[in-house]
Amino acid sequence: MVSLVLNAPSPQAWQRFSEILAPALPKPWVQRHSGDKLQKLAVALSATSQDEFYLKLVSHWEKSTSLVLGSSELATPVSDQRFPEGALGLADRMMFLDTLTYLPDDILVKLDRASMAASLEARTPMLDHTLVEFAWTLPQCLKVRGKQGKWLLRQVSYGYVPPSLLDRPKSGFAVPLHAWLRGSLREWAETLLDEARLKAEGFLQPFLVRAKWKEHLAGRRNWQYPLWDVLMFQAWLEDNRRFVSS
Repeated sequence: MVSLVLNAPSPQAWQRFSEILAPALPKPWVQRHSGDKLQKLAVALSATSQDEFYLKLVSHWEKSTSLVLGSSELATPVSDQRFPEGALGLADRMMFLDTLTYLPDDILVKLDRASMAASLEARTPMLDHTLVEFAWTLPQCLKVRGKQGKWLLRQVSYGYVPPSLLDRPKSGFAVPLHAWLRGSLREWAETLLDEARLKAEGFLQPFLVRAKWKEHLAGRRNWQYPLWDVLMFQAWLEDNRRFVSS
């Protein structure tokens, strides 16, 4: 029911509504692209299992097998029968899957590439195996308390770091892809997402890609991440075409 209610208005309607309410809301509640985020939440809330909920949250393309022609879903830690769903609560299950997927395949990759590009050897002391093993023995109430995450770590850190640094809003590394794709990168992206090109290459479903591209350019939806996935594949394919064709 919640999913249906959230999905009823368009992302633009949700965005306008949130902009009207923004002056009266606490600052942490004010989010960029709130319409798209609410629709993403609506999709996730339609899940019927823990793992489906997780996949809907982390997936850029809800049905990737429809995007990639002739494909099937690959085995992942989510589908690995050695780690059956139901053995953990929802929060622990999501942290467990993040540990196996998002951490090594995304966050740590970015850290390694960014640091090595600057000739730096980065270290991740919080991932020392003894510390990770200890953290997994802790009850949820020491990890999340009320609306505050990393509760125990914060309590330890308050003795060494000013609260003003610990309690400030989280700041990510996002860049304005949505605007770049409509502006300075539009011509480059249009070349890679050309419908005739996609059909000739035969890897991706042109209709799905072009539909998202048109909606993004028109400002009806912010499809920056799904489109960036496709653009990175297309750019790689262009650079390695001689190897792929052979």
